[in-house]
Amino acid sequence: MSTGFFWDERCFWHAGGNYALTLPLGGLVQPLAAGGLPESPETKRRLKNLMDVTRLTAELDCRTAPEAPREVLERVHPATYLDTFKAMSDAGGGELGLRTPFAKGGYEITALSAGLTVAAIEAVTSGDLQNAYALSRPPGHHCLPDWPNGFCLMANIAIGIEAAKAAGRAQRVAVVDWDVHHGNGTEAIFYDRDDVLTISVHQEKNYPLDTGDIADRGRGAGEGYNMNIPLPPGVGHVGYLEVMERIVLPALDRYRPDLIVVACGYDACAFDPLARMFCTAETYAEMTRQMMEAADRLCDGRLVMVHEGGYSEAYVPFCGHAVIETLANAKARAADPMADTLRQRQPNAAFNAYISGVIGGMAETLLD
Repeated sequence: MSTGFFWDERCFWHAGGNYALTLPLGGLVQPLAAGGLPESPETKRRLKNLMDVTRLTAELDCRTAPEAPREVLERVHPATYLDTFKAMSDAGGGELGLRTPFAKGGYEITALSAGLTVAAIEAVTSGDLQNAYALSRPPGHHCLPDWPNGFCLMANIAIGIEAAKAAGRAQRVAVVDWDVHHGNGTEAIFYDRDDVLTISVHQEKNYPLDTGDIADRGRGAGEGYNMNIPLPPGVGHVGYLEVMERIVLPALDRYRPDLIVVACGYDACAFDPLARMFCTAETYAEMTRQMMEAADRLCDGRLVMVHEGGYSEAYVPFCGHAVIETLANAKARAADPMADTLRQRQPNAAFNAYISGVIGGMAETLLD
């Protein structure tokens, strides 16, 4: 079986509003030269362009998908929210929540973004594909059922999981979120449940400021099935791999899911404007290998990667290419032009030792 790549040009047409990074324009905040939100189409478009140039695209099973239909969306989002979103979208766009602007037609593009995730999960859980990557945009991991935030307008991964569950193709799902921001939407949706394990590896107190604490473990039937791994700024390649080895992989082995979904953000990379981590393309390739090995061990290789954040237009394409070429065991390669520089900029031994102690403490707390 092959690796699927789900994408659609229309997702690149999602438009934001008048922002300078995450600050609304006005007062002393002047427009940026490039304009708008950091969640622009360029990081995703340039990833797809790089894949075409290296011929990685030719080694994948490339597909699109229809918009997720209303009944699928309503398994996560209430009808009142969807009605309000659709009406505002038809009227020319606006902003429903916090930092979630959209233009006319934004509802349909967002439903398409969710549809790409639904289709990727369906293809993998049905046995049609071994694994898959969904280039979903807008992203989804911050979106709560009735309140969008952080560039996220629908909860793509949760919608895809619920569709698979409703069809009887998955029972126990693990979500590993390595976007640098806390996956608060995914957490909230599954917080009371034990049929979905949610793990978020993020920079502490980045976004949102009031979620992502290690003490937030779930509630009721879901107690113990939510894991937050908040890291201090500056963690790089060694620290991220240690988090995976000492916390994430043991948690997956303990839970034994029949599907692993990765919220695949690239904003922990060294050049991201919204975070202060030092991950590299090599980091993302190694974490992908770890996820593939876990999926092979636990759930017959069923692994779906869903694109989330990542705002460096120059560097995200190399990180994304590293993930997808690894996922597909592809011949195509895109050598990281910043690899040598970033190896020299990685945290020193003393900082890595400190981070190792932090990780060890969290491992004791989360895996006790």
